[in-house]
Amino acid sequence: MHPPLTLHRHPMCTEIIEEFQKCHIDHPIGKFFGECTELKIKLDRCFGQEKAVKRKANFEESKKLRERLQALRKENAEAEA
Repeated sequence: MHPPLTLHRHPMCTEIIEEFQKCHIDHPIGKFFGECTELKIKLDRCFGQEKAVKRKANFEESKKLRERLQALRKENAEAEA
């Protein structure tokens, strides 16, 4: 299974999604017998790469927020002392 193939949610994979959807339209029966499998594999790889990019960006963002929070805690601890 794959996530919903909405183009706005997967900007990195737009071209492959369009090819995959076209394959399903062009081969309504063949899609059940592996006609579009190669595109499906490309799509899965693209989703994996996209997820890795998002994961890295989220990690960097959380690192910045964590550092900011630690700085605020340190300021509060100094103000109380």
